Amino acid sequence: MAKKLAKTPAKTTRATQALDKAGLRYSLHAYEYDPEAPRIGLQAAEALGVAPDRVLKTLMAAVDGRTVCLLVASDKEVAMKRVAAAFSGKAAAMLKPADAERLTGYHVGGISPLGQKRVFPTAIDAGSLSDPTAEIHINGGRRGLQIRLTEADLVAALAALVVPLT
Repeated sequence: MAKKLAKTPAKTTRATQALDKAGLRYSLHAYEYDPEAPRIGLQAAEALGVAPDRVLKTLMAAVDGRTVCLLVASDKEVAMKRVAAAFSGKAAAMLKPADAERLTGYHVGGISPLGQKRVFPTAIDAGSLSDPTAEIHINGGRRGLQIRLTEADLVAALAALVVPLT
């Protein structure tokens, strides 16, 4: 039986188009996506050979019914009270996967904070950033594709709040 070859992800996604349009420097890093991994961000970090705190996972939530985008290190969990406070709300809850996919236009495991169908208010966990010149990985808009860019460029590209979320 022939061995099934992994698909090579396209080099262009809506996320990379957004970075190109903004004139920001980045690099793409493909890896073998494991749909069975219990924590996708940790699996990406391991596959890329980088520390888990250098790979930010993208989470979609609702604060008082308003959709928001969150980025946090793959080895951390958000505190919903902090998420609500970050967006001046009373209550926060994670979106169901189907709702996150419908609203962002991406599949779970491939949701990028960049190039979503609509622009949502975005917050990055302050504890997940270390230095504006340090490089960080985010989802590239496809399963098995990460984008590496500087923390400062990520914050600028997203016009993100940088607040404690964990």
